[in-house]
Amino acid sequence: MDERLARFRPGQLIRHLKFDYRGAVVDVDPCFGLSEEWYDQVAQSRPPRDQPWYHVLVDGTDRMTYVAERHLESDETGDPIVHPLASTCFESFSDGHYSIRRVVN
Repeated sequence: MDERLARFRPGQLIRHLKFDYRGAVVDVDPCFGLSEEWYDQVAQSRPPRDQPWYHVLVDGTDRMTYVAERHLESDETGDPIVHPLASTCFESFSDGHYSIRRVVN
């Protein structure tokens, strides 16, 4: 995916506009990538499928969510998140941003 098309990058802190939770972006899909059944059941506001969607670790929980770009804004607190997978997904946290852990094959 051309990351210039996505507003947020892996490691970036975000805030959900509707549900007011903080999180950290783990991955970006250039467009909706789950099943039609999931979209019909979960995406009640019917966000566009042809725009970026994000895999997000939710702060203070053990949950990961899948969120359309239109529901997110940058989180400017500069504080790290608390999530059991944070150390698995990220190498470090500095200046309000995580460094993604690189997987080597």
